[in-house]
Amino acid sequence: MPRTLTAALYKFVDLPDCASLQPRLLAVCEAHRIKGTLLLAREGINGTIAGAQEDIRAVLQWLRADPRLADLEHKESWADTAPFHRMKVRLKKEIVTMQVPGLDPTRTVGQYVAPEAWNALISAPDVVLVDTRNDYEVAIGSFQGAIDPRTRSFSELPAWVQAESAPGGSLAPVNGRKPRVAMFCTGGIRCEKSTAYLRSQGFDEVYHLQGGILKYLETVRPEDSLWQGECFVFDERVSVGHGLQPGTLSLCRSCRRPLSAADRASERYQEGVSCPHCHDQVSDERKRGFAERQRQVELARRRQQTHIAARMPERPKRPPATP
Repeated sequence: MPRTLTAALYKFVDLPDCASLQPRLLAVCEAHRIKGTLLLAREGINGTIAGAQEDIRAVLQWLRADPRLADLEHKESWADTAPFHRMKVRLKKEIVTMQVPGLDPTRTVGQYVAPEAWNALISAPDVVLVDTRNDYEVAIGSFQGAIDPRTRSFSELPAWVQAESAPGGSLAPVNGRKPRVAMFCTGGIRCEKSTAYLRSQGFDEVYHLQGGILKYLETVRPEDSLWQGECFVFDERVSVGHGLQPGTLSLCRSCRRPLSAADRASERYQEGVSCPHCHDQVSDERKRGFAERQRQVELARRRQQTHIAARMPERPKRPPATP
């Protein structure tokens, strides 16, 4: 069976015609049998697509034929099974939601740091390292010494920055000077806005892992790595490790939280129905519905078909708190 090529891409650029671009982009993707999700907004494009190598190349070529996207960069990885089951091109107010009016990463952003130089930067004693991802992502892997803001969504990060900038906080000035801050995220897009936000708040020395965790895992050898654990991705792979090889985690189809082998061994885990994190929060009625959905998924699997309920949601919901 041919392997599937996955391409993750984003670019902040003025796209006032994003609404008219949407149906044309969807048609091109469907013509090339591409699956995945692309977001369009006035501020740019963001998303991940997967398909045969020649089809992915054709869609990327079509995008780059637009002069505004001529320098569009993307990151590639391979999978033995399709990470998506349908194609969506959606219009959004923001391609990554932070809800800070007037923030423009094309004007002010942090200093990019190549993966090869990242270890030296974050090992410096005067650098505050911040993981800008959500709590359920940080829980399965992060860089050594990184601060977890414990945000449930990216739009909560500005409030965390404000709180931590107060006296005694991790971002508080030292001897009247704001600290040097290094930020990272999965593919780089969230850091475009988070570093732009810090710059707007008077932080002069702000750094940004170029290409995100995915580029680091692709580039840096495991024996040289300061990364610990796995990296959550928003597709059927669930997580990846060094070399962007698929990780060991699966997904709870109820609360959509990544699950370890220990989670799956729990008596509270029932495939497609519940896991230790949501077992007590899911009603019996919903469990019955999930159980019927799982029965249909398993039936389709035996028939070597893909059941629509088996697809990965675009974005995990907030996992219920574990008692």
